[in-house]
Amino acid sequence: MVGSAIQRKLESEGYQNLITSDRSELDLRRQADVEKFFDEEKPEYVFLAAAKVGGIQANNTYKADFILDNLQIQTNIITAAHQSGVKKLLFLGSSCIYPKMAPQPIKEEYLLTGSLEPTNEPYAIAKIAGLKACQYLREQYGADFISMMPTNLYGPNDNFDLKTSHVLPALIRKFHDAQESGAPSVEVWGSGTPRREFLHVDDCAGAAIFLMENYSEGETVNVGWGEDISIAELAHLISDVVGFSGEIIFNTDYPDGTPRKLLDTSRINNLGWRPKIALREGIASAYRWFQEGRQPA
Repeated sequence: MVGSAIQRKLESEGYQNLITSDRSELDLRRQADVEKFFDEEKPEYVFLAAAKVGGIQANNTYKADFILDNLQIQTNIITAAHQSGVKKLLFLGSSCIYPKMAPQPIKEEYLLTGSLEPTNEPYAIAKIAGLKACQYLREQYGADFISMMPTNLYGPNDNFDLKTSHVLPALIRKFHDAQESGAPSVEVWGSGTPRREFLHVDDCAGAAIFLMENYSEGETVNVGWGEDISIAELAHLISDVVGFSGEIIFNTDYPDGTPRKLLDTSRINNLGWRPKIALREGIASAYRWFQEGRQPA
């Protein structure tokens, strides 16, 4: 999702010499294959957006896969980029790297000041390792490797599989299916009280390119919308966009995860970047994309 958004944004801005490879051509978990790719293609600038991602259920079910796959992917790319002399690398992390009970909004310096949310700890630990690898390569070798931490993302090419998706696309899928089948209600996991911040992936791509062009410091940069919404409010918003008028049931047998996760985005705002796509507008566009059948059932 993020990689394709960055590619679209680069192309829209006139960049043509883009080097891409999908997972059928290159397994980023295989060190030798990644090194061969860098030796042959010789990229100058790298956006490291590849990752194994998923929602609470996927994170809880595949803990070993989430930490090992992500460690392998990012370590192989960061190491190959350094060894091949890449001019600049942007590492995309996640807001889940911050402590579960971090003060709100979350500043970049709150990293490693408390315990992580258990439901996504394996993924968070991997992302923290990638961030630190970029930081230490800068300190030891002078590598121009930077890191940005986006909030919860959604948009075209999102994952709408109910077993592995994040909350926003999962709710789009649930309300769509209920609307199509005439179901009287939709179940939402958890109490609905946790608050989350959401950013359209096209805004994330814009921020990534902005930082690649304008930022070369060692400090991590948060990227988000700047406001959050409760899961209950999100559910009602999505049901309205989809056109579902039935009952919404919150199942408290399922975990809520982190109570609140709102990023302090003053660092990137002060650099001159702000998002453009409001949540309702973004959800409507994501739903249109889903309806067009680009996502497998």
